Amino acid sequence: MNLEQTSMTPISTLQIRPLLERYGLRATRQRLGLAKLLFSKGDRHVTADVLATEAHGARIFASLATVYNVLNLFAEVGLVRSFTVEGGKTVFDTNTTEHCHFYFEDSGEIQDIVGGKFAGQFAPPEGYEIAKVDVVVRLQRKQDARA
Repeated sequence: MNLEQTSMTPISTLQIRPLLERYGLRATRQRLGLAKLLFSKGDRHVTADVLATEAHGARIFASLATVYNVLNLFAEVGLVRSFTVEGGKTVFDTNTTEHCHFYFEDSGEIQDIVGGKFAGQFAPPEGYEIAKVDVVVRLQRKQDARA
């Protein structure tokens, strides 16, 4: 359950523990370190591999499996959003507001689509409600008309 919808501004080390506790999470050493890396740069899109590399560089000792587990837990409680792109790669987004994404196929870059809200455009079947909408618009460079 998402306790609040947020667009994350960079937060300080002192704010990490209260943030985790607000989402009902125990502030373990790995969670604190990974959350510090994840949220200290504002809104961003990361994979577990990228965060694991950043953790290693920051001398935060957490296995890749631990990084995956922490990110999945953060997504489960609504601290981050997760969505899938190219080949099943899971991306974790610190901006939990309802929004969509551009995926640049040539670079692998992901960018938020401002104002891309679609939930109100769908009517769910009887007995169901929309939990969230994940839209990823895949982009490729235009082919030169003279080629």
